[in-house]
Amino acid sequence: MAGTRLAALVSAVAVVAVGTLSPAFAGETASKPTSQWLSAQLSPEGTLQNPLGGELPDHGLMIDTLFAMYASGDGALAAPIVAYLDHHATDYYTWDGLVPGQGYDAIITGGAAAKVLVAAEVAGRDPRNFGGHDMVAETLGAIMRSGVDRGRVSDYSKNPDFKDFVSNNANMFGQALAVIGLAGVGLTDRLALDTMLSQQCSEGYFRIFFGLVPTTETGDQVTPDGHKVSTCDEGKPFGQSAPDGDATGIALSAMLAARDAGAAGLDAPITKTVRWLKAHQTTSGGWGGGVGTEAANTNSTGLILQALADAGCVDAAMTSGAAFLESAQVTAADLGTRLEDQVGAIAYTPAEYQAARTNGIAGLDTWIRASAQAGLGLSQVGFHDLTLRRAGTPTSPDPGCLPPPPPSPPGEKPAPTGEHLSTPPVSKKVGSPAIRRGLPRGTVVTPPSAPTQVTGPTPAGRLAGYLAGQLVDGDHVEVTQDGKTFVDYDLTADLVLGLRTLGQQPDAVARASRFLLNPDSIKAYAHGAPYEKGAASYAEPLAKLQIIARFAGSGDNDLTRDLAALRTPDGEFTDTGEFADGTKSLQRHAWATLATTTSANPAASIDVLIAHQCADGLFPAAFSAESCATGDLAATAVAVQALAAEPRNSVPAVSTSERRHALETAAAALTARTGEDGTVTGADGQPDLALTAVVAGGRQVAGLDASKAARTLGGLALADGGFPKSPGGPSDPGTSIAAATGVAGRTWLDADGSPLTTAQPRPVVQPLAAGLPVIAQPVSSNSAFWLATRFSGAALVLVFALAVGLRHLVRRTTPHNRG
Repeated sequence: MAGTRLAALVSAVAVVAVGTLSPAFAGETASKPTSQWLSAQLSPEGTLQNPLGGELPDHGLMIDTLFAMYASGDGALAAPIVAYLDHHATDYYTWDGLVPGQGYDAIITGGAAAKVLVAAEVAGRDPRNFGGHDMVAETLGAIMRSGVDRGRVSDYSKNPDFKDFVSNNANMFGQALAVIGLAGVGLTDRLALDTMLSQQCSEGYFRIFFGLVPTTETGDQVTPDGHKVSTCDEGKPFGQSAPDGDATGIALSAMLAARDAGAAGLDAPITKTVRWLKAHQTTSGGWGGGVGTEAANTNSTGLILQALADAGCVDAAMTSGAAFLESAQVTAADLGTRLEDQVGAIAYTPAEYQAARTNGIAGLDTWIRASAQAGLGLSQVGFHDLTLRRAGTPTSPDPGCLPPPPPSPPGEKPAPTGEHLSTPPVSKKVGSPAIRRGLPRGTVVTPPSAPTQVTGPTPAGRLAGYLAGQLVDGDHVEVTQDGKTFVDYDLTADLVLGLRTLGQQPDAVARASRFLLNPDSIKAYAHGAPYEKGAASYAEPLAKLQIIARFAGSGDNDLTRDLAALRTPDGEFTDTGEFADGTKSLQRHAWATLATTTSANPAASIDVLIAHQCADGLFPAAFSAESCATGDLAATAVAVQALAAEPRNSVPAVSTSERRHALETAAAALTARTGEDGTVTGADGQPDLALTAVVAGGRQVAGLDASKAARTLGGLALADGGFPKSPGGPSDPGTSIAAATGVAGRTWLDADGSPLTTAQPRPVVQPLAAGLPVIAQPVSSNSAFWLATRFSGAALVLVFALAVGLRHLVRRTTPHNRG
């Protein structure tokens, strides 16, 4: 070991000798403290811990940190990272790190290979012999030359025996990094470049994910079931093409690099991209990312700002963008606060920085990610300049960096600007009455445009297509009762969380979220308008709205205040108003506990739950002063979520022995009522699909393997992608929404962008009580979901063996660490 570390040190010294860029550039003063702070976060081996635990470090974040250090002129600080990658890069861009020595280095993650290529160039190493690997060849090899994925920088297997283990989920970050990395050695792969350009929508933005759409075309670019990879514009009708500021920023960097390397025909797309980015800068000076990170943040702003600087922008937009970053940066002025020893660190938002001055840093990983990309924005050194090691060269103004469009002549409607340039308007039904509380729900209205058949490669994708098709005007669910039509706000909220769980249909999620969070909708849904004549507030609607708002990155102080006001001194949540729910609903209490977990100590509310657990481990549908022998499966599943949830990116709360015991016994009770195929039987003796999915979600949150339910449910979907309420019936929207959890193999708690996560220790259920295997070692459900969505067929066996048995499982993609 000592010899290995000495060799690494010698290698690091060699890197420093050739790897330090000229420090003379504009952003040096502001970005240097950030690089120094990032350096202090590295382990002696040059690694950064994966926030989900395990033996593998967070390679992607380490490379982002390397970029920031070289951009600030502090390449020497990155020497430990480079030395580590010299020996361990294959742990990142192949599967060898997951299953060492078993031949899985033949499985390549294309985006990660491209990122290693760029890292080698930035560090001044030979990209054709980096740690003994030709990263130029690896990146070129990841660009598919035929088939459905032609032109994509892809995840693939060099070994045909492993081909079915891999599902290609490479995204725009990997595509752009490949273009940047190849341009760094003077190459332009026109096929990869044109494929990247196909992901630019006509408005000028780029989407983050590739998508499949139905087609009548023929050829090897078409899947056996008649789908092809769509362009950005082709994906719009299918909800696949939400704007993404991060993807647009990195794509701009890639286009500028390719043009500098000699690629033609890029002036027009560069100009469109710059115009779109400048039109979408917020009044705060910052930029937002994509679905789930739309609000202005330092991570997205840093990435976009360095791209605009690379394009030659030197205007007020750049100044205000840099000021936004600096408003979240710890400086010497923080002496005497909880941040006085964190100079250089950058918070995800200025508000989080202000809070940390009093409370200290909560969620160190988020600060590291934000600092790495914000540092690029402060340095204002483009990726191509970094790869060519010319960071000290001033960027000339570029014809693509144009001023905003001039004001419209008098009498003409101004051109659309601001954060939602291409966003459809909210439906005119916003704020319309719901069915009055206490009455039956009604029959769901199927929009005329809803597809009768949804095709796609996965059950999750087909289910998401069905759910999005239930939205009237693209943003809400309607029901009929006694010949009248009403908005069903609650079903709309459940549908949004279902799509979040599936990780699909971002456009539909964004539109429905805007509908729900409109003030008029909040009045109708959470305060009973127009039926309530006096003050009224309903806890469960307020809770769901609060969670949806936090998913969108906004939060709502009024929602927080109104929900907190419904919490009694003993921790129980109630409703107020003439039509308030007078039952002591456990589901209401659990939802409210989940929502307030993000903003308050939920201990008292958790204690209320624990106090009402039944003798067999289940929870009752409603609280009662009497003890209960048995409870309700659906109520137990949501109670388990409340027991297991913790705020994301914060210091985990202490788990009491009572809370842990309640979670363990509830998990065992749910498992005891689950069949061998993962299903739960209803009163009629038939599998209850909705209850199966809900129970599977509760078991998964508790750390149990719910993959059998996911596989069983996936095979029961109907042609339109939905699920029937009972066997032989048509698709039912309520059942289909509930099925999202079972099909996805996770709950909304572990969806990307969730304000919460399942951070409580996993229960160790005794095998005799549970009868099924348990994840005894804490493994993030996000990790398991990342793996499950990237494998198919027989590979699911390997996936869940890994999820249960490997302690060094690592999620390679997280919000704002997509490369």
